[in-house]
Order: sequence, then structure tokens, then C-alpha cells
Amino acid sequence: MKTLFFTFAILCFGILSAQEVVNLKDLEPTKEFENILVEKINTDSNATSFVIWIKQGVKAHQHVFHTENLYVISGSGEMTIGNKTILIKPGDYLSIPKGAFHALKVTSKNAMKVLSVQSPEFFGKDRIFQEVK
Repeated sequence: MKTLFFTFAILCFGILSAQEVVNLKDLEPTKEFENILVEKINTDSNATSFVIWIKQGVKAHQHVFHTENLYVISGSGEMTIGNKTILIKPGDYLSIPKGAFHALKVTSKNAMKVLSVQSPEFFGKDRIFQEVK
């Protein structure tokens, strides 16, 4: 009976301690930044989640091995994926397939804040910038 109780207690502790709640709306930059600030909020072998603040924009780049999913928390901008440009605003979600060049131009007064989920786990090395012609 003791073994069953301790097994149950360890399982419950593991489940409860593995779940972290982050309020993305209330999350603020931890330091001053010129254009882009990235804060990692979670990672495992399947995916890495970041909150990213962008004041002006992000140059065209691709991820050869990663799919990037974006959710706009605040701000607005023009997102270019391949040859298509779309307007994005709070509440919008988009998925950028691996290999697709993408760029962002912020159009709001305040910095844009997005949730970026890269899958699989992202170590920051899979970013190839597009050559300017």
C-alpha cells in the first residue's frame, strides 16, 4: 500500500510541476532592445516556444529544418511568406512551413508581440537570411 501511495504521489508531483502557466498578454520585455527581443518560455525535443517583441521588422529568412507557428499577441504588421504578403493583427495565427522564406514589417506604433513555436526543438542555428538582390 505504501508503494502505491508513493507512486501516486510522485506521479501527481511530476504532472503538477511539469505544467507552467505563462500569461502572454501580461509578459513584458525584461530589458531594453533596439529592434528584436526574444525570450524562450519553454523547450523540449519536440518544440521550442518563444515570445518575441519586434519594433521595426524581421529580415527575410528561412528555417530549413523547422516549422514556425506564430500567434500575434499585440501589434500589427505585414507578413511576407514567399511571394505573398498578408496583414496580421492580434489574434491571428499562421504556420510557416520549413523552407519558406518569411519576413515581417511592423505597422503598429508599439512593438509587435508574438508567440513563436518552432518544431522540432530550436537551438537558434537554423536561420538562413535571404540574399538581397
